[in-house]
Amino acid sequence: MERLDRLEAVQSMLLEIGELSTTCSDIVDFIGAVHRALGRIMYAANFYVALCDREDGTIWFPYFVDEADDAVPILNQRVPLASPEKSPTAWVVVNKRRLMITADEFVQAGAQWGHGSAAEHWMGAPLLDRHQQALGAMVIQSYTKGVTYSEEDQALFSQIANHVSNALQGLQSVDRLERAVQERTAALAHEVAERSRAEQVQHALYQIADLSAQALDPELLSASLHAIIGELMVAKNFLIGLYHPDTQEISIPYFVDEKDPEVPLKRFPVGRGLCSYVLSSKQAQLHDATSFSHLVANGLVKEPLGHLGIASWMGAPMLVHEQPYGVLVVQSYDPETMYTKADLDLLAFVASHVAVAIARMQADRKIRKTKEALEEQNAALNEALTRLQLAQAELVRQEKLASLGGLVAGVAHEINTPLGICVTATSHLVQELKLTREELAAGEMTEDSLNSFLDIVDQSLRIMTTNTQRAAALVRSFKQVAVDQSSDDIRNFNLGAYLNEVLLSLQPKLKGRPVKVSVDCPKDLVLDSFPGAVSQIVTNMVVNSLVHGFERDQAGKIDIRVKEEGGEVVFDYADDGAGMDQEALEKLFDPFFTTKRGSGGSGLGAHILYNLVTGALGGTVRVESEPGKGLRYHLTFPRSRKK
Repeated sequence: MERLDRLEAVQSMLLEIGELSTTCSDIVDFIGAVHRALGRIMYAANFYVALCDREDGTIWFPYFVDEADDAVPILNQRVPLASPEKSPTAWVVVNKRRLMITADEFVQAGAQWGHGSAAEHWMGAPLLDRHQQALGAMVIQSYTKGVTYSEEDQALFSQIANHVSNALQGLQSVDRLERAVQERTAALAHEVAERSRAEQVQHALYQIADLSAQALDPELLSASLHAIIGELMVAKNFLIGLYHPDTQEISIPYFVDEKDPEVPLKRFPVGRGLCSYVLSSKQAQLHDATSFSHLVANGLVKEPLGHLGIASWMGAPMLVHEQPYGVLVVQSYDPETMYTKADLDLLAFVASHVAVAIARMQADRKIRKTKEALEEQNAALNEALTRLQLAQAELVRQEKLASLGGLVAGVAHEINTPLGICVTATSHLVQELKLTREELAAGEMTEDSLNSFLDIVDQSLRIMTTNTQRAAALVRSFKQVAVDQSSDDIRNFNLGAYLNEVLLSLQPKLKGRPVKVSVDCPKDLVLDSFPGAVSQIVTNMVVNSLVHGFERDQAGKIDIRVKEEGGEVVFDYADDGAGMDQEALEKLFDPFFTTKRGSGGSGLGAHILYNLVTGALGGTVRVESEPGKGLRYHLTFPRSRKK
């Protein structure tokens, strides 16, 4: 009866592997599930899988669990395949045969046999594709005296390795197809966004050029220019300053400001205010309240004009051949609206075109005085226009545009990926069906070709099943998270399941980043609280880690650990990113404090997190960090917020 029970367990495991191969899209998750299933039929405390690349002769470990070795290999790091005489794993891969090693054999071989601790019993089985080429090796071992593997264990392990090999081939094929579709989708999205932005800038330049030819009065001309710039960026506060070289003065023909109903001075000598600083430097300037106060304190800006409570300020000189014509200024009093380097470059680009327009209008007025002056001015303008057009083409080519934006764009992209894979798989299946019918009609059908066609059908159906289920899961999770973030109602919800929903909604930000997120939460932990607050807190934590903790291509990990203690939820979050020093840590929860000023950081993420924990959830938050040692949040809040 014991043997029969074991055979039933083996059969159940093989069926489970087959099911996993159609439902699991991640190789690491699949191998982890195989490890857990294997532990039900034999001793499997120490288990790993090594995959190889026959073309470049490298090997890597997507999964490695060992109770004796501290110096485990770095997961997914490719290393050269060792000599079979020096590594039992390499021996299995190269010889494509099962290998058994006892403790005595390890002792006889000495230190040259492998890199880890000597095992009591070591068993490795090759992973082979349908052409009997090595995909890698699957290894199980025991360090416990007396715990060894019988001949039946060895036969079962080899049989399981064959099933794992078949599943891995399917997973690797799906992974390659998904990557190709994702890369193409991302390229198309970038191209669409780039073209849209380029068309918008080009339209603005056409409008500016058209204004210069309409002979409008200065007030109407300035208002039209303000409207054009307002289509490219937030420009609630805007002014135009014109430079008068004959009197060395600056006049303000147009001024719109939320704080000052009228311009402080309509005309003033060069040397006063930020406008003079921009003209003298002949460089576009981007400042916030702090950098502006430094300019004043150091005497670089004398006698500042207008309201001083700015949050963000941009000024761009209007130059043609280094000759100043004036300055364009856009500013914000709202800390939520902070201009970036990209905004500054765009304003400078527009200012150069406005300078050309102003110069052209002045040239038109001078045409009535002298033909010679007109020809000289036109030559200068044509040369400047050529240079500006070249600069325009370079700017449009190099500009890195933002993503299609926000949660909706992320949902669209994420759903487009699995649906695109389904379309590709369907098209491939239709083509293969056509070829098979032609082969059948011609009487050339063989058993191998039929089996090959059936394999393609099976693989395509698995791809379509996996990705349609993935799209449905995305829609469900995004819908729930979006509803919660827009609602302030208390709801009864399972915290572990909800955390998985939130992390799924963050996949657009996590995708393409080598940052792994793990969650350890009791399956039965149910809260009567505000799910929207929980969603916002976790979102801010993860986004802050991605923006501030890790560089774009830096690998890292984020661990979320949750437990319940006496009616209180203990929520620990940790990343292994850059961390921060004590001075920055003390300001972390201050509003508008950010270590990425001017690079996309608003400084509100941690402040909002603090308010949600202490307010909506009624809890406390503590943070720890050191440079180079990541950031750790420790949250405690009641399980129920019902009164």
